[in-house]
Amino acid sequence: MARPGRGMTAAQLEALCGRWPGVARDIKWGVNLVLSIDGKMFAVTPLDGSEGGRLSFKVADERFLELTDQPGIIPAPYLARARWISIVEPTQFATAELTAFVLDSHALVCAKLTRKRQAELAPSPTLAKGRT
Repeated sequence: MARPGRGMTAAQLEALCGRWPGVARDIKWGVNLVLSIDGKMFAVTPLDGSEGGRLSFKVADERFLELTDQPGIIPAPYLARARWISIVEPTQFATAELTAFVLDSHALVCAKLTRKRQAELAPSPTLAKGRT
């Protein structure tokens, strides 16, 4: 059982990102919830909590090695070359920290869209002040 303020379930991930402009929800590879923008993935987690609820997402190139050196974070299988990481046990991390990672991943993917599309998706989601 997750401790309050720790981890992120598929339902929490969906609630966080579900109202962001342009975000699509899909199920791929059997049980994985995939969140994407214009077909470009930014977060993946198993819907059924399998694999310890592993949470995977894109990170900035310069943070990839730093993050994968930390306990509980590994290069994401099949996606590491695109600078994706997997949080093996999300309950070991604060929900606020995971939320910030997902926001960063979303921003990285949006940055690759055309300027016109970025303008259509504005404003970008941000962390609400005082929320975790």
